Amino acid sequence: MSYIRTSVSNGVGEIVLDRPKALNALDQTMIDDLHETLVGWGDDDAVETVLVTSASDRAFCAGGDIRAIRDSALAGDAAAVTKYFASEYRVNQLIAEYPKPYVALIDGAAMGGGLGISVHGEIRIVTEKAMIAMPETAIGFFPDVGATYFLSRLPAGVGMWLGLTGARLRGADAVAVGLATHYVPSDDLGVVADTIRSGAGLAEALAEHRDPVESTLPLRKIADYFGDVSVDGVVGGLRGAVGDEWAEEMLILLGSASPTSLFVTARLLELGEASSLAECLERELSTAEKITAHPDFAEGVRAVLVDKDRDPSFVPPTIEEVSAESIVALVNE
Repeated sequence: MSYIRTSVSNGVGEIVLDRPKALNALDQTMIDDLHETLVGWGDDDAVETVLVTSASDRAFCAGGDIRAIRDSALAGDAAAVTKYFASEYRVNQLIAEYPKPYVALIDGAAMGGGLGISVHGEIRIVTEKAMIAMPETAIGFFPDVGATYFLSRLPAGVGMWLGLTGARLRGADAVAVGLATHYVPSDDLGVVADTIRSGAGLAEALAEHRDPVESTLPLRKIADYFGDVSVDGVVGGLRGAVGDEWAEEMLILLGSASPTSLFVTARLLELGEASSLAECLERELSTAEKITAHPDFAEGVRAVLVDKDRDPSFVPPTIEEVSAESIVALVNE
């Protein structure tokens, strides 16, 4: 059984993500099917535009199949872990280099791997129901799928903020920072989708949705607090912001993350600033292979996705106890 549906009509190849019970989390079969479809359409003259949509009204794609990866890691099946990430990152690179317009419609959750199959494309349309995040540090992992490339190119501090805290963005905010290209009210998204499907073209489909949208993101605070590439510097600045409720909220988010993951993420984002997407993906693959064998990964996934008690026991438990050597061992530079 395939969890994606495909069709070609009027020059538009549509991919519908259809694994609603898992919020379209990408399992190995979905990744393989996406790759095969996109490779085929890349050379198909009948396909002029690729449109990616969701059959779920709750999510575009909630990420990768992290529970399955945890099972493989616990079973010592390193080959399965490597296969999953390598094939997922291959799709991310393919989308980034795709020779035809690639359009993603995000009208719900898009996290982790869901950004990997949208952000690298040319057009990313979001609604007020979009909820975008890279929450990997809470499960003992790090923002991957090329996030160390695209997060490091967002406005000052934004990539570090999103990567470390797992903070969630709504549609207008995603447009404001550049993760999305267009904002369309959810009630109008069906008309936009049908216009694209008709072959009318993207200019016509989006003609009425080019006005700027207002974001309430505290970009100045984000730049001030998360402009540092050092986890110690970020946390120290937030702790020193006495009476700042926003800073206190960020400390709570950071406190729920794996300390090791925070340092890994910060280093990967720093390295990503001067790297190509291909270099970032290669570095992410090496780090993913190692960090999934770290006890924080199995424990973080257990706490968030398996037992759902939200009470992980990370080792070490504080950022002060994370050694520089342990981060060097996880991140190949």
